[in-house]
Amino acid sequence: MREFQLTEEYIELIRLLKLIRIAESGGQAKLMVEDGMVTLNGEVEFRKRAKLRKGDIIEIFDQQIKII
Repeated sequence: MREFQLTEEYIELIRLLKLIRIAESGGQAKLMVEDGMVTLNGEVEFRKRAKLRKGDIIEIFDQQIKII
């Protein structure tokens, strides 16, 4: 499991996907979310701008990322 250190109150899902280089662009990140490829805490997440906070776990392409 990878970890992402949160420096603000939250980070938006598509921004995280770009920062950790799972998506090459914002457009690609949006498509991944729209296509149901991302889960947030075990549930498929369709909100592109879902606010991720400490303790949240996202999963995509068999990778888990924990927000710390």
